[in-house]
Amino acid sequence: MFKCFFKYQVVIIVVLFALSCSNTNNRPIIKFSRDSSSIIIKNIDEASLLQVKNAYKANADTLNLVSVLIKPGDLDSIQDELEVPGKVKILGDSVVFNPGQPFLKGKEYLVESYIGVKFATAGDLIMGNGKQNLKAQRQTLKR
Repeated sequence: MFKCFFKYQVVIIVVLFALSCSNTNNRPIIKFSRDSSSIIIKNIDEASLLQVKNAYKANADTLNLVSVLIKPGDLDSIQDELEVPGKVKILGDSVVFNPGQPFLKGKEYLVESYIGVKFATAGDLIMGNGKQNLKAQRQTLKR
């Protein structure tokens, strides 16, 4: 009887461990390039990268994969975030945003992306933690 109980306990622990090791910590990384001339999104999972590549091939000119906004400073008279125009390219396993004008030193930029954002994982669905709305991944970068 104890052998059977021990076997089931081990199976339950392994299943719970597998569910807890989902790729929620494997979010894409958003950062400036080394020379701060572009923004790079890397560490994209294979399924999301394939979707991005297919969408990029279909309509590269109208696709809005990344939004980059200039955050207003404390002393700015304009209190709205202004969008930074630019082009997006896919290089290998990364998405690169090149701005129309160079990034300004001392400014903060808010980067929003839906790349790699998941509605729910299998563990979330089992536990009833599915999201109703997708939230963009947001990262503030300071030049």
